[in-house]
Amino acid sequence: MPEPVTSVTFPPAFLWGAATSAYQIEGAVREDGRTPSIWDTFSHTPGRTAGGETGDIAVDHYHRYRDDVALMADLGLNAYRFSVSWSRVQPTGRGPAVQVGLDFYRRLVDELLARGIKPAVTLYHWDLPQELEDAGGWPERDTALRFAEYAQLVGEALGDRVEHWITLNEPWCSAFLGYGSGVHAPGRTDPAASLRAAHHLNLAHGLGTAALRSVMPARNQIAISLNSSVVRPLSQDPADLAAARRIDDLANGIFHGPMLHGAYPETLFPATASVTDWSYVLDGDVRTINAPLDALGLNYYTPTLVSAAPDTVRGPRADGHGASDHSPWPAADGVLFHQTPGERTEMGWTIDPTGLHELIMRYSREAPGLPLYITENGAAYDDKPDPDGNVHDPERIAYLHSHLSAVRRALTDGADVRGYYLWSLLDNFEWAYGYGKRFGAVYVDYATLERTPKSSARWYGEAARTGALPGVSAA
Repeated sequence: MPEPVTSVTFPPAFLWGAATSAYQIEGAVREDGRTPSIWDTFSHTPGRTAGGETGDIAVDHYHRYRDDVALMADLGLNAYRFSVSWSRVQPTGRGPAVQVGLDFYRRLVDELLARGIKPAVTLYHWDLPQELEDAGGWPERDTALRFAEYAQLVGEALGDRVEHWITLNEPWCSAFLGYGSGVHAPGRTDPAASLRAAHHLNLAHGLGTAALRSVMPARNQIAISLNSSVVRPLSQDPADLAAARRIDDLANGIFHGPMLHGAYPETLFPATASVTDWSYVLDGDVRTINAPLDALGLNYYTPTLVSAAPDTVRGPRADGHGASDHSPWPAADGVLFHQTPGERTEMGWTIDPTGLHELIMRYSREAPGLPLYITENGAAYDDKPDPDGNVHDPERIAYLHSHLSAVRRALTDGADVRGYYLWSLLDNFEWAYGYGKRFGAVYVDYATLERTPKSSARWYGEAARTGALPGVSAA
């Protein structure tokens, strides 16, 4: 049912933020000692991104960060989630930090704090140093060890002023889009490697959490951001229910099982036995992965609808994760993906705020007592300036109203949701889609890099300042 358009209020301490990631906005890819990440290599490989577009300049946040922070302050935001470029801080993925690289993030944090905006640092948002990929990447155990060293370096530099930390963003994408379907960097298509990558990303989270705790004040919160799927069966037929369980294990349980419950799902190993024997899961690994969390970040865009595939149709269809001849779902050829009904964004993703409520309530049950943050939620639309230079995006306002109303409903139902980070602050490099998909609340003219707040930015800013949702026609 449509959400009501009446005002909806939030707790006074609720964080109203926006989110970005380093490769998508920073640019300056060859400055101050930064070396290539897997996304530099991938985007410069012909045919990998729309129009061959890259993040070389992106939206030049590296040089314009003060203006961008001022923009956030003007809008009334009180939180900002950004990621650190690993290859800017530790260019080879090994050894001491490059201080000039860390200095950029020190300056950014200082600017945020001076404006009354709480920084939230994400250590890894998909941009592995290329040298580590050349040594095997996430399918290799050593990459998890390298991540822990990197986490300690950043924690030492920023932990005295940053209280909110996220180890990894969406490890599912890193593992299965990067090493399974190949639509994300590094572009490999090896189902066994994707499962090894998933385990070593889990291990990196656990080792990184311990590394951060060793160098930071105890008051700091450590979390992870999962793009947990709301997996729904097409019917209650047992075959469809089994298909939904298989995808739920691969999308969700493979990460939250060891992180929250200290065990992989009991159905995961036999379901993937045709791909891997899981011999790389060593004694003590799951205990390391099960490091206590202070909070959990949830990223949500659209639900997933699946059924058992007829014998004449095999493999994933309409799973929303880019076009590839290779599946990001290992050992799941017998599952068919369906487009859910309803209005869609420019990404082709169905707009369904009930999925966000469902996701929040699931993790309230999975991890009772653990604070939750919506660390990404948003929509891409074909935004264009009008003749006066204004950018009106009523569709995004409606999207935000309905999804924030779902968050508030979850709060009413007893969920401990502490904050919401809109994806994204700025139009930016949208991975393999290049610059063709605009998620930003702030419009960026890619020719001039001029920033123009869209009507949704003003609407969201009003919500942030008042703690109440304006009507959908207010902008």
